[in-house]
Amino acid sequence: MTSYGQYLNTIFPGLKVQKISINAGFSCPNRDGTIGKGGCAYCRNDSFSPAYCMPAASVSSQIENGKKFFSRKYPQMKFLAYFQSYTNTHGLSVEKLRTLYEEAAEAPDVVGIVVGTRPDTLPDEVVGLLHDINLHTPVFLEIGAETSSDRTLELINRHHTWKDVEDAVRRAADAGLRCGLHLIAGLPGEDIPQILRNVDLACRLPIETLKIHQLQILKDTPLLNMWEKGEISICPFSLEDYLDLCVEICRRVPSHIVIERFLAQSPPDMVVAPKWGLKNYQFMNLLNGIINKNSR
Repeated sequence: MTSYGQYLNTIFPGLKVQKISINAGFSCPNRDGTIGKGGCAYCRNDSFSPAYCMPAASVSSQIENGKKFFSRKYPQMKFLAYFQSYTNTHGLSVEKLRTLYEEAAEAPDVVGIVVGTRPDTLPDEVVGLLHDINLHTPVFLEIGAETSSDRTLELINRHHTWKDVEDAVRRAADAGLRCGLHLIAGLPGEDIPQILRNVDLACRLPIETLKIHQLQILKDTPLLNMWEKGEISICPFSLEDYLDLCVEICRRVPSHIVIERFLAQSPPDMVVAPKWGLKNYQFMNLLNGIINKNSR
C-alpha cells in the first residue's frame, strides 16, 4: 500500500512536504442559506482546525504560523497550503478566489495548494481558475463526497447527490487537476456492504487519492441530537471491526489510488463515540500489522 508521503514524493522528489491548514473565512452553502441551513449533521469545524488557523489573519500570516509550528521538527520542510475549513470554492467571485489561492501559492516554501470543497460548488469557471494555477503550482482538489447513497446524503443534510460528485470529479480531472475524494464509514443506516459500495464507486472515478475515516459522533452537533432522540440508527465501530473493514478496503482499492488516511482524530473531550484513544500512526501500525500477517 502506497503511503500519502510516498505519493507526494513522486510529485516533489526528495522533499519533505507537509500540509498547512488555512481558514480563509469561507462558509458552506448548506450553512449560509444558499441551499440550506445548519450544515452537515456530523460537522464541528473546530474539531479539526489547528490553533494557528484564525480566519481574521491573512492567508500569508496563517502560512507563516503553520511553518513555525512544523519547522521545529523538519527545518528544511516544504509545504502545501491547505484551504481546509468549510467550502473553499464557495461564495466568492473567481477573481477573489484567484487572489487567495495565488497569495498561498506565492508564499515562501509553499510548493502546492490543496483546496477542500463540495462537489456542487465547482462551476466551470472555478475549475478553469484552478487549472490556470496548476500550470505553475500543483493543485490538489479534495472533494467531500461522504457516501454514494443519495438517501444518506439527504439524511445528513449534505444537499448534493452522488451524480454531483461524479460530474465534479470528471470535470476537474479533465482539467488536469489531481483529485481526491473524502468518504465517511458508518454514517446513519449504512452497513458494511454499503460502505464498500461507496469505496468501489469512488474508485471508478478518475481520482488519485482517497480519504476515509470512521464516523465520529461529536458533542454539540445535530447528529448527536438526532441519535439521542432515536431519530437515526448509528452503531459506532469497535476498533477491531473497523480494522477489519480497513483491511477489506485496502484489498479493493486499486494500486493507482493512494489512501491518504483511515482515522479521524478529534479532540477527545469533543468525542462521544467511538472512543479509541489512538493517534494516526498507532492505528496504521495496527493495520499494517494485520495486513502483513495476512500476507504471510
